[in-house]
Amino acid sequence: MNISEVKIRKVEGKERFKAWATITFEDCFRIHGLKVIEGENGLFVAMPSRKLPNGEFIDTAYPLNQELRETIQGKILAEYNKEHSNLKTPNPEESNEESSDAD
Repeated sequence: MNISEVKIRKVEGKERFKAWATITFEDCFRIHGLKVIEGENGLFVAMPSRKLPNGEFIDTAYPLNQELRETIQGKILAEYNKEHSNLKTPNPEESNEESSDAD
């Protein structure tokens, strides 16, 4: 199954919850509500879920095999890391403007 699009929406102010993700398969099936979470062993992707009346959570969409789970997680984390690195990359032009303003 081809993943045709991944969208990441960062979450600010949460310690472990880093972003919401949306994934589209073959330009015809989309899943919202995946979460990028910082775990003890690094980032992972949690499937969309809802809370039951007894307080437990149940996944509402999930892959049926480990291979697809790893593919989904790999694509989402790659997009998250790409967007995260773009936010942290300094713009050399801004650095030059700041130093010339100080003159």
